[in-house]
Amino acid sequence: MNEIQRPVLAPPGGEKKVLLHSCCAPCSGEVMEAMLASGIEYTIFFYNPNIHPRREYELRKDENVRFAEKHGVPFVDADYDTDNWYARAKGMEWEPERGARCTMCFDMRFERTALYAHENGFPVMTSSLGISRWKNKAQINESGARVTAPYAGLSYWDFNWRKGGGAARMIEISKREQFYQQEYCGCIYSLRDTNRHRRATGRRPIELGKLFYGMPEEEPAEQGLTPGADGQ
Repeated sequence: MNEIQRPVLAPPGGEKKVLLHSCCAPCSGEVMEAMLASGIEYTIFFYNPNIHPRREYELRKDENVRFAEKHGVPFVDADYDTDNWYARAKGMEWEPERGARCTMCFDMRFERTALYAHENGFPVMTSSLGISRWKNKAQINESGARVTAPYAGLSYWDFNWRKGGGAARMIEISKREQFYQQEYCGCIYSLRDTNRHRRATGRRPIELGKLFYGMPEEEPAEQGLTPGADGQ
């Protein structure tokens, strides 16, 4: 991959310390390298109790840890409190992608991220979720603004990580690093709905741990991030 020329990023208020909520390595790769290139001091906060099953959660987390260690970036491994996530998702089991269940999920994860930021002196938080073209940026940014509002001195950085070639670099980095290529959003309901669609279209069901970007096993028809493939 050619050397990337990026503009210098400026977090809100000119701050240089950021807490990055990361959903997975493929989505956070470009965000991480972009912030490093701008000299921003940041820490990764991995809180994603929506990811199901546990094996998938560990696959996604381990890839993120590996990439963070490569760049010497601090990594906070938060709780995998699935019971709380299911309690909040009750009654939303059949909500569509980008619907009320996703809003709840963003809120839950961002609330924990904002609390950690407040308690540990981070003036800015952001997330890698919005870099995926399958996600609704407004839905994510509204959640970020909502959860940071109660904390004086804390703001959500709603930078559009897709712009300026960011989405393309996300795929380039994923192939370069041979990241695990998740095939569904992350939660049990996303897994259910994705497999239902696959059965209806004559495709194989999802096999956990099967695909990796840039590896021979990668299926040409599924190049790039599949719908919701950022860990929701």
